[in-house]
Amino acid sequence: MKYALVLSLASASMVVAHGHGHAKFHQRAVETEVKTVAVPGPTAYEFVVIDPEQNGKPEALSQEKACAGLASHEFEWLGTAVPLACPTSTATPSPTTTVKPQVLLEQTAAISTSSSSSSSSTSTSTSIPTSTSTSTSIKSAPTHSSSSSSNTGAIGLTAEFPDGELSCDTFPSEYGAVPLDYLGLGGWSGVQYVSIVDALVSSITTAVSGEGCTDGAMCSYACPAGYQKAQWPKTQGSTGQSVGGLECKNGKLYLTNPTLSKTLCIEGTGGVTVKNHMSEDVAICRTDYPGTESETIPLKATANGGIHPLTCPNSAEYFVWQGKPTSAQYYVNNKGVSIEKGCQWGDGSEPIGNWAPLNIGVGYSAGATWISMLKNEPTTDADLDFAVGITGDGVTAACMYDGKGNFYNSDGRITSGNGCTTSFPPGGSAQYVFAETFEELKKLM
Repeated sequence: MKYALVLSLASASMVVAHGHGHAKFHQRAVETEVKTVAVPGPTAYEFVVIDPEQNGKPEALSQEKACAGLASHEFEWLGTAVPLACPTSTATPSPTTTVKPQVLLEQTAAISTSSSSSSSSTSTSTSIPTSTSTSTSIKSAPTHSSSSSSNTGAIGLTAEFPDGELSCDTFPSEYGAVPLDYLGLGGWSGVQYVSIVDALVSSITTAVSGEGCTDGAMCSYACPAGYQKAQWPKTQGSTGQSVGGLECKNGKLYLTNPTLSKTLCIEGTGGVTVKNHMSEDVAICRTDYPGTESETIPLKATANGGIHPLTCPNSAEYFVWQGKPTSAQYYVNNKGVSIEKGCQWGDGSEPIGNWAPLNIGVGYSAGATWISMLKNEPTTDADLDFAVGITGDGVTAACMYDGKGNFYNSDGRITSGNGCTTSFPPGGSAQYVFAETFEELKKLM
């Protein structure tokens, strides 16, 4: 049986934790963290083992068993290896004595049984178990470099945002938001300069690269995989446009939806993952909605068996557009396209971004999770250069896409429409499977 192993890094010294969809999907997408203050000292590692054949459900595993599995080749690193997690020496590391107390970043890495040569990719993909449960979806932890990946997680996911305290030029990564520096917006996924008349947004100007979050702006942000933005104002566009994010007012950042949550990010309903069996990464880009409605929320589906949660909103609790519940819409780029290139607005010269070949829709409504995939028509007629399938526990109908415009279910080729929709009940799960060819996909389903 094949396994993936998730590792979280935490300080072993003194720590103080501050507690802090619908059934149809379409183009518009009418779609805890522990902030830990730590005195530096030795490092402790926690592991979660994942059986991909059981849809990636995590299970706690001791460091001793995890390291033994690595040594016997039962496990191998799925992403970047963390050698210090299983040192070959039993010598006790010297504690650091010169570092001041600091916010502790939870770093993670994953292990699987795919070959070591294939798992040693350049991906920065990392995963951690949820802070409140070790048996739900896998979370991703962020880096803060200029080329940060969507699969890197942030600290502070359960920390209440300090309303009106942070300056607008401070990106709130310590409260769960993942910076997207490659967009040139100071880490924000989108910035909208708005004018409000009679409780409606009368005009919206969308910031371009080089601009930032300033007075009068709504400043949107990405969250780690499995989580989604929790902040958007009741005041929306007068002609149906959406706005979302934190509000910059008098130089400070303010929550816009504290009734829903006083945190920046909330979990989706879980149960939906994506697994990439190919030798190249795939950029999956969620529409920033409510907000600029551009596909800037990135997820890197890492090659060679990488498994990642696909955030699924609950329509009863998430954004409502003109009285209608919304789902999450994702754009799937061709393999090998980076998130920096694929998860932003395209110009139509190549099939990337909003011109990507395939759309995925995910949402929870009426007691079921609804999942779909369809060609990105009429925006583009481009084909996808790999095959995609939907399978899982309790899925009402399997679905496959050959990448060439043809969708299939258990009865054969689907002759009506340009996609397929299926669902699963509470307690079930579904996985989007990426394969190099349609023939390979059929073997994996």
